[in-house]
Amino acid sequence: MKTENVSRTVLAAGVGAVLAATALLYVPEFAGQGPPPPPGPAERAVIAAHAGAQAALPDLAALIADREEWLRAHPDDEASWAELGVAYTERGSRLGDVRDYPRAERALSRSLAERPAARGNLEAQLGLGALAGARGDWKTAREFGERVRKADPKRWPVYPVLMDAYNGLGEYKAAQKAMESLEELHAGAVVRARAAQTYRDRGWREDADAAALDATALAETDAEKAAALARLGDLAWERGEPEEALTRFGASLRLVRDHGPSLAGRARALAALGRTDEAVRDWRAALARLPLPEYLLEAGELYESLGRGGEARALYERLRTGTWQGAEVTLGLLDADHGDPAAAAVRMRAEWARGHRSVRAADALGWALHRSGASREALGYARRATEEGLRSALFTYHRGEIERALDQPGPARRHLTEALRINPEFSPLHARRAEESLTALGELPEELPAELRPEPTKATAPRRS
Repeated sequence: MKTENVSRTVLAAGVGAVLAATALLYVPEFAGQGPPPPPGPAERAVIAAHAGAQAALPDLAALIADREEWLRAHPDDEASWAELGVAYTERGSRLGDVRDYPRAERALSRSLAERPAARGNLEAQLGLGALAGARGDWKTAREFGERVRKADPKRWPVYPVLMDAYNGLGEYKAAQKAMESLEELHAGAVVRARAAQTYRDRGWREDADAAALDATALAETDAEKAAALARLGDLAWERGEPEEALTRFGASLRLVRDHGPSLAGRARALAALGRTDEAVRDWRAALARLPLPEYLLEAGELYESLGRGGEARALYERLRTGTWQGAEVTLGLLDADHGDPAAAAVRMRAEWARGHRSVRAADALGWALHRSGASREALGYARRATEEGLRSALFTYHRGEIERALDQPGPARRHLTEALRINPEFSPLHARRAEESLTALGELPEELPAELRPEPTKATAPRRS
């Protein structure tokens, strides 16, 4: 769940990179008539996009309104259709509102109708790649990204789209190469944020934190700085440092007071510190601002841990009946832990067959199989989730429980202990269950089992004189 949140933050940064590639430069009508006035909201969004920065949401909304109005009078402007489509995708991704995705698809398709791909409309193709990624369709995202890269290898915004696609497909070496290409072509906050994500995924925690600090220092706008600080907070949280996470989320919220990822992150940190009333308050605020599927599940599990079953079930039902795209992992975990594990296994098998091979998908599939009684099959997926580099307490806990079910006490004890070492409060529900499972396993036996005992040394026969 935490992992998905960080990935979504980075995905929004990737869509912002695509907006940078499609944004148009405004030319004030009064050019040559003295100094221009300060830029308006739509112009600020364009300036942020050209810098590779994240626009403030009100400015992004203003850009969308501006392009919509322009296109009513100039319906053959393919560049503005592409820009509008990408802006819809970015807004939908950052607000968790899938209603923007069909709008984005229509605008990008219209751009291609006005200027087909064969005539070099790379902006619309790149926009369709970003849209596919926002929907969790990693194969299509890779296809569009690779087309654009082949046509123009120096177009830097294609590489964040490709990185998301490769990570979703489990092609981590390709994602690393895309990161290297991005660093060669561009600099700034968006690149350092991407580097932080890459280092995190490889388990290089200190490097990830350093790169995220760089992204914060290089951020051009309050919105981008808030996102960078939220990323720093997530990294601190994943290391099991809730006090440090609280500080970082607080700094983000001082810049953008209703920043959804920071409200959710602060709720996690407060719950870990035992300040559950404040955590509930922040979860309510986060869900009012940004009702993402993973937030609904995580808030529901906090309520459940507090004995507030009715409120937990209401959130689970809201998640189960909502209209979501790209949320199969969260829905699989929901059914595995709070619904029908057999249905979760069917869902996650289908997602895996569709090409989603990320560590998140491997973990969710393994957990669903285990919960539905197929622990032996589950173990291979759990190993895949925990051996790619990412240090996730949740994934490691899942692996430990699967090993315990398979009567492998040594590996189970090791992985359950490791999960609690990575982050002792990784989940209000599962951290306690990890402790209970360790207690049930008992202490290490004083004597080693027969198969681990060293072979007795053969005595040497005495020499005869």
